[in-house]
Amino acid sequence: MLECASGALTLEMFQTMDQTVHDTNIRLMLAVQKDDASAFEELMYRFQGRVQSLFRHLIGNREIAEDLTQDVFLRVFRARKSYQPSAKFSTWLFAIANNVALNQLRSQRRKPETQFGGEANGTYSLAVFDAAEAMVAGSESMPARQLDKNELREMVRLAIEALNERQRMAVLLNRFEGMNYAEIADVMQLSPQAVKSLLCRAHVQLRNLLQKYIQKGTAVGHSP
Repeated sequence: MLECASGALTLEMFQTMDQTVHDTNIRLMLAVQKDDASAFEELMYRFQGRVQSLFRHLIGNREIAEDLTQDVFLRVFRARKSYQPSAKFSTWLFAIANNVALNQLRSQRRKPETQFGGEANGTYSLAVFDAAEAMVAGSESMPARQLDKNELREMVRLAIEALNERQRMAVLLNRFEGMNYAEIADVMQLSPQAVKSLLCRAHVQLRNLLQKYIQKGTAVGHSP
Protein backbone atom coordinates (compact mmCIF):
# COMPACT_ATOMS: atom_id res chain seq x y z
CA MET A 1 0.00 0.00 0.00
CA LEU A 2 2.81 2.38 0.96
CA GLU A 3 4.66 1.53 -2.26
CA CYS A 4 1.52 2.28 -4.29
CA ALA A 5 1.04 5.64 -2.57
CA SER A 6 4.68 6.50 -3.14
CA GLY A 7 4.37 5.67 -6.82
CA ALA A 8 1.28 7.87 -7.16
CA LEU A 9 3.10 10.73 -5.47
CA THR A 10 6.08 10.34 -7.81
CA LEU A 11 3.76 10.37 -10.84
CA GLU A 12 2.08 13.53 -9.56
CA MET A 13 5.48 15.18 -9.11
CA PHE A 14 6.50 14.31 -12.67
CA GLN A 15 3.17 15.63 -14.03
CA THR A 16 3.69 18.89 -12.15
CA MET A 17 7.23 19.18 -13.50
CA ASP A 18 5.97 18.53 -17.04
CA GLN A 19 3.32 21.24 -16.68
CA THR A 20 5.93 23.69 -15.42
CA VAL A 21 8.20 23.01 -18.39
CA HIS A 22 5.49 23.37 -21.04
CA ASP A 23 3.28 26.11 -19.54
CA THR A 24 5.09 29.42 -19.98
CA ASN A 25 2.45 31.08 -17.80
CA ILE A 26 3.43 28.82 -14.90
CA ARG A 27 7.06 29.81 -15.38
CA LEU A 28 6.05 33.46 -15.30
CA MET A 29 4.02 32.94 -12.13
CA LEU A 30 6.96 31.20 -10.47
CA ALA A 31 9.01 34.28 -11.35
CA VAL A 32 6.29 36.47 -9.81
CA GLN A 33 6.65 34.30 -6.72
CA LYS A 34 10.22 35.60 -6.55
CA ASP A 35 8.95 39.19 -6.85
CA ASP A 36 9.76 39.61 -10.54
CA ALA A 37 7.68 42.68 -11.49
CA SER A 38 8.22 42.26 -15.23
CA ALA A 39 6.83 38.70 -15.08
CA PHE A 40 3.71 39.98 -13.33
CA GLU A 41 3.28 42.67 -16.00
CA GLU A 42 3.58 40.01 -18.70
CA LEU A 43 0.89 37.85 -17.07
CA MET A 44 -1.41 40.87 -16.84
CA TYR A 45 -0.74 41.63 -20.52
CA ARG A 46 -1.66 38.06 -21.47
CA PHE A 47 -4.77 37.65 -19.33
CA GLN A 48 -6.19 41.04 -18.34
CA GLY A 49 -8.35 41.39 -21.45
CA ARG A 50 -9.67 37.84 -21.20
CA VAL A 51 -10.62 38.18 -17.54
CA GLN A 52 -12.24 41.57 -18.13
CA SER A 53 -14.22 40.21 -21.08
CA LEU A 54 -15.49 37.32 -18.94
CA PHE A 55 -16.63 39.73 -16.23
CA ARG A 56 -18.26 42.08 -18.72
CA HIS A 57 -20.33 39.26 -20.19
CA LEU A 58 -21.13 37.82 -16.78
CA ILE A 59 -21.89 41.06 -14.91
CA GLY A 60 -22.99 43.29 -17.79
CA ASN A 61 -21.19 46.48 -16.73
CA ARG A 62 -17.85 47.62 -18.18
CA GLU A 63 -16.73 49.73 -15.22
CA ILE A 64 -17.52 46.99 -12.71
CA ALA A 65 -15.72 44.48 -14.96
CA GLU A 66 -12.60 46.66 -14.94
CA ASP A 67 -12.69 46.96 -11.14
CA LEU A 68 -13.18 43.21 -10.70
CA THR A 69 -10.30 42.49 -13.06
CA GLN A 70 -8.00 44.65 -10.97
CA ASP A 71 -9.23 42.79 -7.89
CA VAL A 72 -8.35 39.44 -9.47
CA PHE A 73 -4.78 40.46 -10.26
CA LEU A 74 -4.37 41.99 -6.84
CA ARG A 75 -5.38 38.62 -5.38
CA VAL A 76 -2.96 36.85 -7.72
CA PHE A 77 -0.11 39.05 -6.49
CA ARG A 78 -1.06 38.59 -2.84
CA ALA A 79 -1.23 34.81 -3.28
CA ARG A 80 2.09 34.57 -5.12
CA LYS A 81 4.07 33.13 -2.21
CA SER A 82 1.61 30.26 -1.68
CA TYR A 83 1.17 29.49 -5.40
CA GLN A 84 1.65 25.82 -6.38
CA PRO A 85 1.81 24.81 -10.08
CA SER A 86 -0.53 21.83 -9.65
CA ALA A 87 -2.69 22.83 -12.66
CA LYS A 88 -2.55 25.12 -15.67
CA PHE A 89 -2.02 28.72 -14.65
CA SER A 90 -5.15 29.81 -16.52
CA THR A 91 -7.25 27.32 -14.51
CA TRP A 92 -5.89 28.73 -11.24
CA LEU A 93 -6.44 32.30 -12.44
CA PHE A 94 -10.03 31.74 -13.55
CA ALA A 95 -10.80 29.95 -10.28
CA ILE A 96 -9.89 33.23 -8.57
CA ALA A 97 -12.02 35.12 -11.11
CA ASN A 98 -14.95 32.78 -10.43
CA ASN A 99 -14.79 33.53 -6.70
CA VAL A 100 -14.62 37.28 -7.36
CA ALA A 101 -17.59 37.03 -9.73
CA LEU A 102 -19.68 35.08 -7.22
CA ASN A 103 -18.97 37.68 -4.54
CA GLN A 104 -20.01 40.46 -6.91
CA LEU A 105 -23.21 38.70 -7.97
CA ARG A 106 -24.17 38.09 -4.34
CA SER A 107 -23.57 41.77 -3.64
CA GLN A 108 -25.74 42.80 -6.60
CA ARG A 109 -28.56 40.54 -5.44
CA ARG A 110 -28.56 42.43 -2.14
CA LYS A 111 -28.92 45.71 -4.07
CA PRO A 112 -32.03 45.45 -6.29
CA GLU A 113 -31.43 48.92 -7.69
CA THR A 114 -28.22 47.73 -9.40
CA GLN A 115 -28.61 47.74 -13.18
CA PHE A 116 -27.65 44.62 -15.09
CA GLY A 117 -26.59 44.15 -18.67
CA GLY A 118 -27.00 47.69 -19.93
CA GLU A 119 -23.43 48.10 -21.10
CA ALA A 120 -23.00 44.58 -22.37
CA ASN A 121 -25.29 45.05 -25.37
CA GLY A 122 -23.64 43.84 -28.52
CA THR A 123 -20.41 42.85 -26.78
CA TYR A 124 -20.66 39.08 -27.06
CA SER A 125 -17.85 37.78 -29.21
CA LEU A 126 -18.36 36.28 -32.64
CA ALA A 127 -17.29 32.93 -31.17
CA VAL A 128 -20.33 32.85 -28.90
CA PHE A 129 -22.60 34.20 -31.62
CA ASP A 130 -21.40 31.62 -34.16
CA ALA A 131 -21.72 28.80 -31.63
CA ALA A 132 -25.28 29.83 -30.78
CA GLU A 133 -26.19 30.18 -34.46
CA ALA A 134 -24.79 26.69 -35.07
CA MET A 135 -27.07 25.30 -32.35
CA VAL A 136 -30.18 26.43 -34.14
CA ALA A 137 -28.80 25.78 -37.61
CA GLY A 138 -28.51 22.13 -36.63
CA SER A 139 -32.22 21.92 -35.95
CA GLU A 140 -34.26 19.52 -38.08
CA SER A 141 -36.88 22.22 -38.67
CA MET A 142 -35.96 25.01 -41.08
CA PRO A 143 -36.32 28.66 -40.00
CA ALA A 144 -39.69 30.12 -40.91
CA ARG A 145 -38.15 33.47 -41.89
CA GLN A 146 -34.92 35.09 -43.06
CA LEU A 147 -32.46 35.64 -40.21
CA ASP A 148 -31.38 39.13 -39.27
CA LYS A 149 -27.82 38.88 -37.92
CA ASN A 150 -28.07 41.91 -35.65
CA GLU A 151 -31.39 40.76 -34.21
CA LEU A 152 -30.06 37.25 -33.71
CA ARG A 153 -26.98 38.57 -31.94
CA GLU A 154 -29.22 40.51 -29.56
CA MET A 155 -31.26 37.36 -28.93
CA VAL A 156 -28.01 35.46 -28.22
CA ARG A 157 -27.12 38.10 -25.64
CA LEU A 158 -30.53 37.93 -24.00
CA ALA A 159 -30.56 34.12 -24.08
CA ILE A 160 -27.17 33.89 -22.36
CA GLU A 161 -28.28 36.44 -19.77
CA ALA A 162 -31.39 34.30 -19.15
CA LEU A 163 -29.17 31.44 -17.95
CA ASN A 164 -28.55 31.14 -14.24
CA GLU A 165 -25.17 32.31 -12.94
CA ARG A 166 -23.49 28.90 -12.86
CA GLN A 167 -24.73 27.96 -16.33
CA ARG A 168 -23.56 31.30 -17.72
CA MET A 169 -20.10 30.95 -16.17
CA ALA A 170 -19.74 27.39 -17.52
CA VAL A 171 -20.82 28.45 -21.03
CA LEU A 172 -18.45 31.43 -21.06
CA LEU A 173 -15.49 29.36 -19.85
CA ASN A 174 -16.31 26.68 -22.42
CA ARG A 175 -16.93 28.99 -25.38
CA PHE A 176 -14.55 31.88 -24.60
CA GLU A 177 -11.67 30.04 -22.97
CA GLY A 178 -12.07 26.66 -24.66
CA MET A 179 -11.94 24.87 -21.31
CA ASN A 180 -12.92 21.21 -21.10
CA TYR A 181 -15.13 19.66 -18.40
CA ALA A 182 -12.21 18.91 -16.07
CA GLU A 183 -10.78 22.43 -16.31
CA ILE A 184 -14.17 24.07 -15.75
CA ALA A 185 -14.71 21.70 -12.82
CA ASP A 186 -11.46 22.93 -11.25
CA VAL A 187 -12.46 26.57 -11.76
CA MET A 188 -15.99 26.17 -10.41
CA GLN A 189 -15.18 23.57 -7.75
CA LEU A 190 -17.57 21.02 -9.23
CA SER A 191 -17.18 17.48 -10.53
CA PRO A 192 -16.64 17.04 -14.31
CA GLN A 193 -19.99 15.21 -14.47
CA ALA A 194 -21.72 18.17 -12.80
CA VAL A 195 -20.13 20.51 -15.35
CA LYS A 196 -21.29 18.26 -18.19
CA SER A 197 -24.86 18.36 -16.85
CA LEU A 198 -24.64 22.12 -16.34
CA LEU A 199 -23.53 22.74 -19.92
CA CYS A 200 -26.09 20.30 -21.30
CA ARG A 201 -28.95 22.10 -19.54
CA ALA A 202 -27.57 25.48 -20.64
CA HIS A 203 -27.32 24.41 -24.29
CA VAL A 204 -30.85 22.99 -24.26
CA GLN A 205 -32.18 26.25 -22.83
CA LEU A 206 -30.21 28.37 -25.32
CA ARG A 207 -31.35 26.21 -28.23
CA ASN A 208 -35.01 26.39 -27.20
CA LEU A 209 -34.94 30.16 -26.74
CA LEU A 210 -33.13 30.78 -30.03
CA GLN A 211 -35.27 28.36 -32.02
CA LYS A 212 -38.40 30.19 -30.84
CA TYR A 213 -36.92 33.40 -32.15
CA ILE A 214 -35.70 32.01 -35.47
CA GLN A 215 -38.85 30.05 -36.28
CA LYS A 216 -41.52 32.39 -34.91
CA GLY A 217 -39.81 35.70 -34.19
CA THR A 218 -40.54 35.26 -30.47
CA ALA A 219 -38.10 37.38 -28.49
CA VAL A 220 -36.41 35.95 -25.43
CA GLY A 221 -38.58 36.55 -22.38
CA HIS A 222 -41.79 36.97 -24.41
CA SER A 223 -44.63 34.57 -25.04
CA PRO A 224 -45.38 33.57 -28.68
